[in-house]
Amino acid sequence: MKSVIVCTSVSHGNTRRVADTMARVLGAAVVSPAEADPAELAAAALVGFGSGVYYGRLHPTLTALVRGLPEARGRAFVFATSGLPGPSSAPFTHPLARRLAGKGFRVEGSFSCRAFDTWGPFGLVGGINRQRPDAGDLAAARLFAERLR
Repeated sequence: MKSVIVCTSVSHGNTRRVADTMARVLGAAVVSPAEADPAELAAAALVGFGSGVYYGRLHPTLTALVRGLPEARGRAFVFATSGLPGPSSAPFTHPLARRLAGKGFRVEGSFSCRAFDTWGPFGLVGGINRQRPDAGDLAAARLFAERLR
């Protein structure tokens, strides 16, 4: 089974740590949106899409990549890291998962965890979630990936 994880990790490498953890379980390559080949993603058996949360949304380079993907038949999942919790009724990952389903992917679920955040006022106090993602978060990411395998 060919698996690929597309990850945008900009600020502190939080999302990349989660992506690398999942990739080890899935035997997947981790690529940035700029490195991703849309035709390869559409043909892959399983594709993960993840980023940190910026102004309540996943990174624009990730959403732009998904917007430009051709029709697909494989499975997909979405993951995110964020300083603050998202609303339970509409998680940060939901809009991208909906867009992937519209492209023909069978969305198998989503994963999110807290992460170190120094955006805006948080930077004034040295950031929040300083030690996150922690061992527990990465263990949860591994478990999530094992369920996908």
